[in-house]
Amino acid sequence: MTAVPDPRSPHGLRYPLTGLLAVAVCAVMAGASSVTAIADWLHDLDDIARARLGFLRRVPATSTMWRLLIRLDADLLAMVLAGWLRTRTRPAPPRRPRYRQVIAIDGKTLRGARRADGSQVHLLSALDTSTGIVLAQVAVSAKSNEIPAFAPLLNAVEQVLGSLQDSIFVADALHTQTSHANEIAARGAHLLIPVKGNRPTLFTQLKTLPWAQVPIGHQTRDRGHGRRETRTVKAVTLHTPGGIGFPHAEQAVRITRTRTITTTGKTSRETAYLTISLPATDAHPADLQEWARSEWPIENLVHHVRDVTFREDAHQARTGNGPAVMATLRNTAIGFHRTSGEANIARATRRADRRPHDLITAVISGNPTTQ
Repeated sequence: MTAVPDPRSPHGLRYPLTGLLAVAVCAVMAGASSVTAIADWLHDLDDIARARLGFLRRVPATSTMWRLLIRLDADLLAMVLAGWLRTRTRPAPPRRPRYRQVIAIDGKTLRGARRADGSQVHLLSALDTSTGIVLAQVAVSAKSNEIPAFAPLLNAVEQVLGSLQDSIFVADALHTQTSHANEIAARGAHLLIPVKGNRPTLFTQLKTLPWAQVPIGHQTRDRGHGRRETRTVKAVTLHTPGGIGFPHAEQAVRITRTRTITTTGKTSRETAYLTISLPATDAHPADLQEWARSEWPIENLVHHVRDVTFREDAHQARTGNGPAVMATLRNTAIGFHRTSGEANIARATRRADRRPHDLITAVISGNPTTQ
């Protein structure tokens, strides 16, 4: 955490930055959902636990913690904490043929947070789907949308990973942008992206391909939650890369989802069209099936948990970088517990709160003491 610059004036500092950051990280991992709860967590620790975090005599007030958090560089903090989480993961096994690191990109509006002008705070995040670690997060400008934030997010992910070579990025149809495809290709990575009505010409090109003549490449059948679902994948190689109206596209993909409600027998069908910048030799239909579903974890396993477990949408932060910093701390808590093998994050935070010494040991190895 020493890589995070201290935004405070050097005069009259009472508490070191590393100690305050360690408290914030530990407290949120223990379930703290606000700055007040972070300060309360520290106050409730025993003297030994406080000393391990570097606080021997005094502990900071809530206002002290808040003034720090709202002034931190939120984007840099996200990268630093993601890098720290990656050091805790087991080394990846040798890659199988066609194995790719899949990174899901998605945005989230913090519904309770407001800027000074009254606009809501919106963040764009990138998730490593294999580890559950949010690799980077950037704030979307109040007068813009996610599209201009895409390149800065790629830069942040590249800084954390060192290289994006051979990675696959998945995102929603908003990011079916020529500039995005070129940005990813320039970094040696690949893009699997759905095509919808925001690109009408491209959508028509994909929809009117001779799909009836294309054999089924892969099919899965699942049963659960009161329904049966069949997912059928067809893929066709384009004659030339970018042969449809999208750069670097090597294959066109059609995924048909047929769902039947078991109690009523009612059946519905949904068809999705996608492009991918990998040829068929490197992206088989079974791979496409798996990768296309990789967009879901960031919504289900991160954003939903932030709302339900940490009550993010009820947190009415309105000052500085506070909303983005708190979101980063929640991402870090979720990633920490996931890399520790926990599936139920709410239960993991309760266990961490009951065992503060174990949590402190996991988070920090040493910290300067305070007066």
